Amino acid sequence: MTALTCFKAYDVRGRLGAELNEGIAQRIARAFAQVMGAERVVVGHDPRASSLALVAAVKAGLVEAGVEVLDLGLCGTEEMYHATAYFEADGGIEVTASHNPMDYNGLKMVKAGSAPLDPATDMVKIKALAESADFAPAKPGGEVRQAKAARGAYVRSVLSFVDLPVLRPMKILVNAGNGAAGPTFDALAEALSKKRAPLSFICLNHEPDGSFPNGIPNPLLPENQPMTANAVLAAGADMGIAWDGDFDRCFLFDHLGRFIPGEYIVGLLAEVFLAKEKAATIIHDPRIIWNTQDIVTRLGGKPVMARTGHAYLKQALRDTGAVYGGEMSAHHYFRDFACCDSGMIPWLLIVELMSRRGVTLADLVTERLAAFPSSGEINFVVADARAAVARVRAAMEPQAVAVDETDGLSLDMGGWRFSLRSSNTEPLLRLNVESRGDAGQVAQAVETLRRLIET
Repeated sequence: MTALTCFKAYDVRGRLGAELNEGIAQRIARAFAQVMGAERVVVGHDPRASSLALVAAVKAGLVEAGVEVLDLGLCGTEEMYHATAYFEADGGIEVTASHNPMDYNGLKMVKAGSAPLDPATDMVKIKALAESADFAPAKPGGEVRQAKAARGAYVRSVLSFVDLPVLRPMKILVNAGNGAAGPTFDALAEALSKKRAPLSFICLNHEPDGSFPNGIPNPLLPENQPMTANAVLAAGADMGIAWDGDFDRCFLFDHLGRFIPGEYIVGLLAEVFLAKEKAATIIHDPRIIWNTQDIVTRLGGKPVMARTGHAYLKQALRDTGAVYGGEMSAHHYFRDFACCDSGMIPWLLIVELMSRRGVTLADLVTERLAAFPSSGEINFVVADARAAVARVRAAMEPQAVAVDETDGLSLDMGGWRFSLRSSNTEPLLRLNVESRGDAGQVAQAVETLRRLIET
């Protein structure tokens, strides 16, 4: 039995070669089919150079298990999610490394209805079977078919979220980062044009290119943001959008070229949905919470906190019937999109909100940034994460007014609070700090906590 280190908390991600290769991908696909009892599985891939060989191996493993494979070809992860539900498949697999370095790749997997795999059961069973390779005998009847109707159905679903007649004329800069977003965006833009939506677009790094000549598409990194920000200013655009490699996350820039942190977008999207569905439940993650909770409660909604990570947010939507859920990392989940995340629905809804209120994106967020300043996520590489968290707890908990352990350690200190948690996908300790209207307090708290963590 070979131990597979590419299995993470809720997906597969590993360095190409020993951690993840065609043989491993084929075994994982075969195990996925057997554990899921799958007869029909949707498969897609991102534009990385390694993805073609890996997706071929995935399809081979599924066919060996007698599965009908619906092949989406090059697509975003959310297109796989949508197609899995749309075609009533027994599961879906996207070959993608999203925003990870060039020498990585991975598999994102869902089961019937695009429901997340349970990290404690489904993932454990798939991993164990892929490691042992103790598969049931190969089944006849497996085949690969092209899912030609998938993108059109996806576009119709995305546009169903938006009240197109209220949209006002806007010029929008879009940066696909040479990832998977370009062709899918073109299909959306064409549909918007046919419906006479008054939006014009300027495209940057639009063609998929697995060599990523303009850098790995990860707009969350500060060093990657000036390219989009400068292009917004140069074009005189009303806003900018940048996607990661598989475009399940979108990142927004206002007309001033200012990057808008994801936690503030969660609050804006909550406002959109609460205007359409009174008293709705809104899910949020535990890292930065006060701005979202303030907006949701003020508008009569019910804020519910869930553990960080797509498997947990999606399950929370299913358990509560929440209309929307959002994470500060720019994952946004929608009940009527199979409770899955999308990088296309959010920006369209923000355009709708700007149009309804007749204001800029900068107008929408400036007051919120001042009312609830936050640090942004700060990552620490530490030798012993548990010891670091214990030091912080010992020093800070005696002064805390509330303690929450939904995900890691969160302490409410009265006028400010912080979240400290280990990453589910990387060997990092992640810190977030927020306050009620006091940016200086955020900076001071960050330095206090930094000293404790790094001691």
